[in-house]
Amino acid sequence: MALIRERDGKRLHVKSKLMGESLVSQSFAEGYDVAPQQRLFPAVHVLKIGGQSICDLGKKALPALVKEIAANKKKHKMFLLTGGGTRSRHIYAIGLELGMPTGIISKFGSSISEQNALLVATLLSPWGGIKIGHEEIMKLPTYFGQGCIPVMHGMPPYDYYALPSPKWRIPIHRTDVGTLIVADLIGAKSCILVKDEDGLYTDNPKKNKKAKFIAEISARELIKRNLDDLIIERPCLEILQNSEVLDRIQIVNGLKKGNITNALSGKHVGTVIYK
Repeated sequence: MALIRERDGKRLHVKSKLMGESLVSQSFAEGYDVAPQQRLFPAVHVLKIGGQSICDLGKKALPALVKEIAANKKKHKMFLLTGGGTRSRHIYAIGLELGMPTGIISKFGSSISEQNALLVATLLSPWGGIKIGHEEIMKLPTYFGQGCIPVMHGMPPYDYYALPSPKWRIPIHRTDVGTLIVADLIGAKSCILVKDEDGLYTDNPKKNKKAKFIAEISARELIKRNLDDLIIERPCLEILQNSEVLDRIQIVNGLKKGNITNALSGKHVGTVIYK
């Protein structure tokens, strides 16, 4: 980029296509020529280990799940993120009762999700499990080169800057969103949410036995249906639609042996939400 001098000759500026433009202009943004987004780590699978659905089950779920992940280490590069679960919900409830703002409640959620990251990383340590922080994402090649399975907490680092939701102060961007944002950031090979249900249903199958399973659906159609309850955080659907590098999210039941392995191999198990 060339340097240009102001008319009075006192200051220099870097000549840029964005110089003097409004960054909120819709028409300008639509007409701006940008390079395609680079896929930084296109061989890496991003998996979220559910908090309430997996971590909270303890020895009923984690040992078998950890062994399945470890068994896939030689064939697949995996970056794990963790949810918060029941303990997050408990502190959320206390925060709401005491009038805490969204940013504080979000900070609570981050600390619980981080506990689960330490838990999963410790269980995976015989196979190279290592807990990392958000600021270490760009070190992934180093960790994979050393034979590690990096584990990070899934809460996006909005914390005190978390956006309030329209109806209550539970942060709308939680660990599903954080996982998808990371997958988009690195241009991941896949984004897999590991839960305790077979995938997406028309209603919560734990409460409604008549809920029907949805094997695949587009994000647009799912938004249009406006279901009362979802197994995935709603902002994920818009994020997926806006992504340049991701075309789907896969939701699998981690309590069923082989589901994670099949998902890593590109097989259609659980629910696939397409862009």
